[in-house]
Amino acid sequence: MGLLAFLKTQFVVHLLIGFVFVVSGLVINAIQLCTLVLWPLNKQLYRRLNCRLAYSLWSQLVMLLEWWSCTECTLFTDEATVGRFGREHVVIILNHNFEIDFLCGWTMCERFGVLGSSKVLAKRELLYVPLIGWTWYFLEIVFCKRKWEEDRDTVVEGLKRLADYPEYMWFLLYCEGTRFTEKKHRVSMEVAASKGLPPLKYHLLPRTKGFTTAVQCLRGTVAAVYDVTLNFRGNKNPSLLGILYGKKYEADMCVRRFPLEEIPLDEKEAAQWLHKLYQEKDALQEMYHQKGVFPGQQFKPARRPWTLLNFLAWATVLLSPLFSFALGVFASGSPLLILTFLGFVGAGRTGNAGLGPEVGGLPCAGGSTQAQSRPRSPWRPGFNLSPPASKSSSGH
Repeated sequence: MGLLAFLKTQFVVHLLIGFVFVVSGLVINAIQLCTLVLWPLNKQLYRRLNCRLAYSLWSQLVMLLEWWSCTECTLFTDEATVGRFGREHVVIILNHNFEIDFLCGWTMCERFGVLGSSKVLAKRELLYVPLIGWTWYFLEIVFCKRKWEEDRDTVVEGLKRLADYPEYMWFLLYCEGTRFTEKKHRVSMEVAASKGLPPLKYHLLPRTKGFTTAVQCLRGTVAAVYDVTLNFRGNKNPSLLGILYGKKYEADMCVRRFPLEEIPLDEKEAAQWLHKLYQEKDALQEMYHQKGVFPGQQFKPARRPWTLLNFLAWATVLLSPLFSFALGVFASGSPLLILTFLGFVGAGRTGNAGLGPEVGGLPCAGGSTQAQSRPRSPWRPGFNLSPPASKSSSGH
């Protein structure tokens, strides 16, 4: 085992990576808080600054995939579609089968220059999660509770607010609403049968309300819908922990571009279009399981150095004082200080050394913590942090 491979398995190294991510994230959130004064003065400057601040945080996770685990991502599409990447506003539809599918999507966002301006339709509880939700708040991410009567006005208003966004954005939708499991799949197919819809083998039944609303509200802004079907070679089921331990995966992503004018204006017809799309996605997955490849030309966009340089810059700033303190402790020879330092490290071994909450289910998943009431924000016009009165019905 080489030195680098050995370091990738060490808890102390994982702890330091987590330390850099968490502390830099809190610093970035603090800076984002200061940028709120720009919102009433220069909204577009506020947005551009927050795109770059968000990039500085998200790119650290992309760095782990690209440079730490050296995971490879291959696109299966056509040259004309690749030529449009990063040059238009789009809605992305991605299957939700894997813990790191969002990270593969972020990798493509980074390689085509839209990571900082990427958007999602996120579960409202994530708004209150430090680093993740706080950064999204400053990016004007659209949050929902998955109860359509309560979400309609908030989602529509949030989407329309993005109409004049100054940076090219990729708006990600997990139409399945949650990550694929056998139990969820069984229940989902029972619902499909009750609605007279064809069964899906590799996907859950898509929820159509978010999709139809997004394409209606973003018409005139968004140029196309990119359908992305993701799988991993060797029938692997990758995890964030595997990435942290430096395990290499090979991701294949089939990308199809649909101009927005091809999607029906009528809500019911647009929902039928989405169901048909998922039947096609299912057929693509079946082909992949049989042949090991998706149809189309293969492209491997080159990774860029910025994610690595960004992480090294943060690590240099944040870890230098930490190492200086540690060296000073051992150089002083004080038994009490040494025991204190060792106790700190030992206590860390018993805790959670992960990089934060699982974010594989970003757009419509997350923890079950109930959102607490918050006052109306004076900085984001029309964005109400107080959840509306609960209603029992939910839209699909």
